[in-house]
Formats: sequence, C-alpha cells, structure tokens
Amino acid sequence: MTNYRSGFVTLLGRPNVGKSTLINKLIGQKITITSPIAQTTRNKLKGILTTSNGQIIFVDTPGVHKPQHRLGEILVKNAKSAINGVDMVIFVIDSSEKPGRGDEYILNFLISNQTEFIVALNKWDLVSQEFRNLRLDQYKGFFGINRNFHIVSASEGEGCSELVDRIITSLPNGPKLYSEDTICDQPLDNLLSDLVREQVLINTREEVPHSVAVKIEKIEEMKRKNGKIFTAILATVIVERSSQKAILIGKKGSMLKIIGQSARSNMSKLIDGPVHLELFVKVVPHWRKKESRLIEFGYEEDF
Repeated sequence: MTNYRSGFVTLLGRPNVGKSTLINKLIGQKITITSPIAQTTRNKLKGILTTSNGQIIFVDTPGVHKPQHRLGEILVKNAKSAINGVDMVIFVIDSSEKPGRGDEYILNFLISNQTEFIVALNKWDLVSQEFRNLRLDQYKGFFGINRNFHIVSASEGEGCSELVDRIITSLPNGPKLYSEDTICDQPLDNLLSDLVREQVLINTREEVPHSVAVKIEKIEEMKRKNGKIFTAILATVIVERSSQKAILIGKKGSMLKIIGQSARSNMSKLIDGPVHLELFVKVVPHWRKKESRLIEFGYEEDF
C-alpha cells in the first residue's frame, strides 16, 4: 500500500460557517454537534473518512473570533492547538456573505503562525446565480488572486467529493491510522453527554457556570409493543451546588424538561432513530478539584 495516504486535517472558521456540517457530509454520517454555542466543545473530536486510497482524520474546532473575554481567549487557544501538528488546514468560509472582519482575523492568525491552508467556500447553494461571479471576485480580492478556492455546499453535498480528492492528494504517504469501520475517535457516551451539556448552557446561560458535567449512565436499545426499536438513554447532570441544581430543575421540573426535549431531539439525529431520554441532576461538591471525579466524568489530561 505504498501509494496510500493518511493524515490530520483541521477545519477552521468563524462560528456558523458550517464546519461541523461539512465534516458530517464528508464522512457521510452525523458525528459532531452542529451548534453555534462554541463553548460546548471540551474534547477534541476527530471524524475519520476512509477511502480506497487514503484516510483523512478531520479535527473539528470551535468557531474562531477575536476574543472579547476570557471564554473567547480559551476558544482561540483551542483553535491554535488544533492547527499545530496537522497535515493540512482548511479555512471554511460562509460564501453567502462577503468577507468580513472575522474572516480577516482568522486570515491574519494563520499568516502570523505561518500556516499553509486551503479555502473552502461553503454554503455556495445560498449564493444566487447572478451574484456568484461578484462573490468570487470579492474573495479573490480578499485572499489574493492566485488563491485556489474549493466551492462546496455542506448541506447539498456540492463539491464535497472534489474536496476529498484534493485533501487526499495533498496528504503524505502513510498507513491507515484507524480501522476502516471507525468514523469518530470519541465514544458515543462523550457525544451524547455533550448534547445534554450544550442544552444546559443554552438554556441557563450565566445562571449556571461551566462547572456542569454530564455522565451517561446507560444506553440501551429497546423495543416498543408495536415492534419499533428505540434507544433508551439515562444521563446524570452534575453540578457543584444545590442552588445550581434548583436552577437546572426549574419550577415543577420545567427547565429540566426543556433541556431534555432539546437534547433528545439532537440525540435522535445523531443516532438516526427515536430516543427516550431520562435526566437526573446530582450535586457533587468541588468535583472539578477532585482527580477521581474528573476521571469518572471523562476529563483526563491529554499528554
């Protein structure tokens, strides 16, 4: 397999440009959250595409922006770490909009780090025919006339196979780094817990800090009386104080119901089938300071 190629590819871009949707489309299966709430990402998620002539390990990142607060600084730091040691960086652009200050910030960030990259103009299906030449001229002026663009639509699939071909031909010769049937290096538990934690952050905002953890206690396929299969999921939301627990549960369980309904909807899309979700809230004081609790809730230090 001397002509086989493999390597790591980081997708970088502003929030809501469609990075996660693009990864899902390129792999052919939903494996990552498509959400504008960037701070939900705690574990680096890698999506793996294996073909007959190569294997691409996609690294998903939070949306990059010029930080205005500590959270923004952390997200940008995570993005920086995601471009180190990879074989390729793809700068994903929302082509339905003209270049903006956020794009300029990322461009300067890549240039200052001397990072080679290719540009994927995503959401091309949202650009009307009469404006497509103008939009291309705008981005040629922004990036430089010699920059090659890959026009794609993550939602429609346009240009995705061509992008895969370009990536594989640019990767170094190497073996398969993951087995052929692996499409994500994160266990299902992590993906599901992120979906719940995402809804906690969306619905409670600043009322509950980012000290929330979610532990998936059980995932089980079950059969209804009518013979239809569904997935039963039991999850525990961990907080540090009783006041946080009260906020999460809400009046007569109203907040927990909202969180559960939204999380279940996203879980159904991830699993591609009906889901029954049960949520419980548990107080574990100072869990962030206890090594045993961190490991129990899935937060081990990367080496």
